[in-house]
Amino acid sequence: MSTLTVPTVAVEITRSVKRNLFRDTSIVMRRELKPVLHDPFSLIFGMIQPLVFLALFGPLLAGSLGGTLDGGVWQWFVPAILVMTTLFGTSATGSNLLFEFQTGAHERMLVTPLSRSSLLIGRALKEMVPLFGQAVIVVAVMIPFGFDLHLGGAVVGLALLAVFGIGLGSFSYALAIAVRKQDWMFWVVQQTFLFPLMILSGMLLPLETGPEWMRVASKFNPLSYLVDAERTLFAGDVSSTTVLWGWIAGLVTVAAGLTVGIRTMLRSAD
Repeated sequence: MSTLTVPTVAVEITRSVKRNLFRDTSIVMRRELKPVLHDPFSLIFGMIQPLVFLALFGPLLAGSLGGTLDGGVWQWFVPAILVMTTLFGTSATGSNLLFEFQTGAHERMLVTPLSRSSLLIGRALKEMVPLFGQAVIVVAVMIPFGFDLHLGGAVVGLALLAVFGIGLGSFSYALAIAVRKQDWMFWVVQQTFLFPLMILSGMLLPLETGPEWMRVASKFNPLSYLVDAERTLFAGDVSSTTVLWGWIAGLVTVAAGLTVGIRTMLRSAD
């Protein structure tokens, strides 16, 4: 009896999916923006929140330090407000993730072919979309009060904020994963780090008149380089060494944030 031999054909069970980071990031960002767009009250309130800080804190600065600040109080304070808005928004990126842990949405996202980097970048950029709207509103309102807009520097400044925001948002994402079983710890850790970083950056008050230890500590705070760079950019100087140090701080933050965030995500999926 003859035996019929059928050649074995290797059948590919799974095939690699070519991942496009820009496409994946766009998908994640649109997904994150949908709840925001469906809640216009929160969106409008967030848009005017920086104006509240300017209205309440700006006059105090003008009365006490107005004559000592380069370019005037608004030229000094408006860029700082935009940095502060970025800081608060992107550092809270992980808070939405805590809710997704409860619903199982995060686990479903992990089994999709979306790149891991896009999950971090898309969430952080979602926080930057309202920031751009806030920046337009703040600048438009402050121009009649003496704020001098330099469009080229402002555009570069917003790009720098986006880079820094991605890094900070990635750290926030990693923090949410680390404390997922004790979600109340997220806000404890976030605020413990947030306010010292903000104060030691010279964002609200100049550090030149502060104690020596604060000026030394600010040298190790990446946020202080970002704040200085934003003030320089919004003043119209895009080629200053201060701007270079700001970009270095932003790029180091985004590299470290993405590294920590991706590693934390991969470990949580094991």
